[in-house]
Amino acid sequence: MRRFVRPLALAATYSRWLHLLVPGAGVSVWLFISMDTPWMPLLFAVPVGLVPSMRLAEGVQAQYLLTPGERGHPEAAIATAPSATWWDRWRTVAWLEVRLLLTAVVGFATVSLSATAVVLVRASLGSKGGDQWLARGIKAGWWCALLAPVPLVLLLGVVVVCGNLVTAVARQLLGPSPMERMTALEERTEQLLERNRIARELHDSIGHALTIAVVQAGAARTADDPVFTARALAAIEETGRRALDDLERVLRVLRESEPSMSSRPTLAEADRLLDSARDSGAVIDAEVSGPLTLVPRPVSREGYRILQESLTNVLRHAGSVPVRVRIGVADGRLELEVVNPISASVRRSGSGSGLRGIRERAALLGGKAKAGCYGRNWMVHVSLPLDRIP
Repeated sequence: MRRFVRPLALAATYSRWLHLLVPGAGVSVWLFISMDTPWMPLLFAVPVGLVPSMRLAEGVQAQYLLTPGERGHPEAAIATAPSATWWDRWRTVAWLEVRLLLTAVVGFATVSLSATAVVLVRASLGSKGGDQWLARGIKAGWWCALLAPVPLVLLLGVVVVCGNLVTAVARQLLGPSPMERMTALEERTEQLLERNRIARELHDSIGHALTIAVVQAGAARTADDPVFTARALAAIEETGRRALDDLERVLRVLRESEPSMSSRPTLAEADRLLDSARDSGAVIDAEVSGPLTLVPRPVSREGYRILQESLTNVLRHAGSVPVRVRIGVADGRLELEVVNPISASVRRSGSGSGLRGIRERAALLGGKAKAGCYGRNWMVHVSLPLDRIP
């Protein structure tokens, strides 16, 4: 019983009722003009639905009236954007047709069943019955009051069923298009990648600083040499200052609300990365081949991040050494390669702990990343497809 009564307590039930009655105003105007052609509004809906902004208007109405509890949700099932393709326009036309048909059903039920309830109430007071189909043939009497709630219950049932149906249809026909889903997936991927990058930075900077501070503090506590203790305390102070600077930088990134995806750097700005590495003392031999401007923005942005992380790992683990960078676009793929010489101590320690992020970025785009020692060099090679973004 509770299952059938619960929808009557939801605000969405009555806002959906209103949503279904709104088109009735336009239909009523046409019926006043020509009662013999009630089907004309269905025909008018075709050119109206092909107007791109109509999808935006219908989407806003649907979000506010059909799904009032889901407004503002980042993954809303009902889009609020103009039609970008002809497929979206025809989906909007289909939506208008379905909405008009359900409006006819709910409008008829609202007028007819409400009038029937009024007739039954009047009949219970002794008035003569009307012509409504449910009350036809019923004689006046007090017992008509017992039948008065029946049409109202039927009306509420029609409203709940049609409201759920129109909401389900709206999610299908006004929902995000494949292009909009791709854009939302791209933004979500960017957010996850940014969070992972921040987590790695915190691990590398703050974790390293705390480790150094703990080791230095332990050594200073056990040492009897005042000079060593003073030097250890100075090192702890300097390490703490650097850690605070890193933390402040990360917190500034976290405070940014909804950063623009279009502002992310792409491989077209790779020269800035290379110049920064040169300023740090590395000797960069760079070679770029192929049209970087034709690389899709999601791939180009991740390519930039991969190159940035590769150069950072070189400076962190190998220092100021000669670095060979190759960026190429050919055969529908983006190829990135960073090669640098390494010392025997680095080779034995298994340099490349920061490669996890590179592999994650490549995997998210359906690409491959490999790294390892090749002779006396360390090489990172990443291959990303240009025509397939998962």
